[in-house]
Amino acid sequence: MEFYTIGVYGSTEQSFFTKLKENGIDTFCDIRQRRGIRGKKYAYVNSTYLQNKLKEYGIKYLYISQLSPTTEIRELQKEIDKKNGISKSARIEIGKVFEIEYKNKILSQFDFDTLIHTLKENNSQKIALFCVEEHPEACHRSIVAKALHLKYNNFIKHL
Repeated sequence: MEFYTIGVYGSTEQSFFTKLKENGIDTFCDIRQRRGIRGKKYAYVNSTYLQNKLKEYGIKYLYISQLSPTTEIRELQKEIDKKNGISKSARIEIGKVFEIEYKNKILSQFDFDTLIHTLKENNSQKIALFCVEEHPEACHRSIVAKALHLKYNNFIKHL
């Protein structure tokens, strides 16, 4: 099993889905808290449209809400971003406070063995972990990817 991470900021609909196809992604794991984005620019990752498009490409869709950061944890990152004068879409790394809280409150409670079992049952080989930030280091998906790598020694690639 190979894990990839992908964000939407900085992409177009064509480039986003091309990355998935070119890398042979067969399972798409949405780990966002909210499965929509305001405005037209990234409307192709709003839940219904995204799921329909993935289905067209034969890519399975899983929503793993248990890996989503809570509103409280997200607020901690918003405060850090505000203090640093950057927007969420311009962020290049996640704050230490966010990372600590995410690991303590989310990852420590998550059952990775059940996820791996589910993926095996679905014959998943190449799995994309998805959230919105362009840079994986700016997003909780990189924390999840690192945890998977440490626990199972899985290959991780950032798209």
